[in-house]
Formats: sequence, C-alpha cells, structure tokens
Amino acid sequence: MSLKQQIRAEVRKLRNALPCKDELSHRILSHVWELECISRAKTILFYIDVRDEVRTRRELERALISDQRIAVPYCEGDLLVCVELHAMSELQVGSFGILEPAYSIRENLSRIVAPSKIDVVLVPGVAFDQRGGRLGHGKGYYDRLLEQVRPGCIKIGVAFQCQLVEEVPTEPHDVLMDLIVTEQGVITPARPVQK
Repeated sequence: MSLKQQIRAEVRKLRNALPCKDELSHRILSHVWELECISRAKTILFYIDVRDEVRTRRELERALISDQRIAVPYCEGDLLVCVELHAMSELQVGSFGILEPAYSIRENLSRIVAPSKIDVVLVPGVAFDQRGGRLGHGKGYYDRLLEQVRPGCIKIGVAFQCQLVEEVPTEPHDVLMDLIVTEQGVITPARPVQK
C-alpha cells in the first residue's frame, strides 16, 4: 500500500467514526462565512457533500439567498464543469447517488461558470496538512479544476480536524490550499520562503 493509500484509509476511518458531523460541519462553515474573502467574493464555488465529507448543503441554501453568484460542479468525463445554481430544487441525484445540477441547468450555456471567473473555491478532500497540501480521492478532478482558476482565486480546504495530517505527499502539479478551515478555526498554511 502506498503512503497516499495508507493516509486515505486512516483518515477515512477517523472521519467515518466521527460523531456529530452535522454540528461540526455547521461550525466549520460558520468559520468560512466569517472570512473576508467570502464577503468580498462575487462568485463562490461550493461542493455538494457526499458520504462523510463536511456537510455543505444547509450552508449552500443560505448562500443561494445572498447577492453572490453560487456555482456547483459536476463531473463530465475527467473534468469538473461548474454551473451557476439558483435553487436547491435545481439539483438531482446523479451518478453514484451524488446530488448534481439537473440536465436542464447543464444544457443552459448562460449558466456555465468558467474557472477563471471564480473568486473562492470550497475544496473537499480526504486529508490536508499545515502547508496547504491536499489529498483527494485519487481521481484528480479537483486538481485539474484548480489548475484552471485565476491566480487570485482563494482555495479553501474544508475539513474536520481529524483530517489534518502531519504531511500530505505532494507532487509538483498539486495545487496548495490558501486556507484550511476546520471546526477549530482557520489555518493559514505555512509556506517555505522563496529565495
């Protein structure tokens, strides 16, 4: 088993056993809402939680009544495509039992949100570290999406405290998080000084 597989297995076990996920998720998203980058953002990309991820659905409903443009992703082949969401009723159960935008929304070209137009991305993951390293599920969907966002886009890793590990194995193409938010607060990753 590789180190990445080992970390995934250990963290998933911890996350699965975690009680009160709804309450902890609410705390996490409360910290997110307090961030200045969120209040300034014109367009925010939410993810829709699945399985044991930090629950975002309740906060997504809250976001939809704000003045901000809210987008959610869906899988198309090997890519995540982002579309503007206006109401929770525009979601349907799709592949693997995951909520995703209805086909009628996807087909509406005016609802497609280019990655270059996103100001803040809420990023799920299996594990994160203090440097901003992120370990996903291994399919690379978010890695490919994050490579396309504009340079000033703020990438926020959203996780339970049990998902923080000492070090996530990273490769040169991996995109680091600008912030990580857990139920205990906001972490600004320490980065090595460039010489």
